[in-house]
Amino acid sequence: MDRHEIQLIRQLAAGDAELASLWGEHQTLEAELADLDGRRHRTPSEEQRRKQLQKSKLAGRDRIQAILDRHR
Repeated sequence: MDRHEIQLIRQLAAGDAELASLWGEHQTLEAELADLDGRRHRTPSEEQRRKQLQKSKLAGRDRIQAILDRHR
């Protein structure tokens, strides 16, 4: 997401509970992915978890984008 989109999300999240929830979830997933990506070696279960996180993050990103599109 670019800076403009992040600013828009922050502005709209104050009045949109769904967007606020999705944004919080997105940030949580991003932090967990960063933790996994920072590991030198990952176990097979960590690799599987990483793939699940990526899919969840992408699905959430799509929902966020749909909300942003409605507000434009």
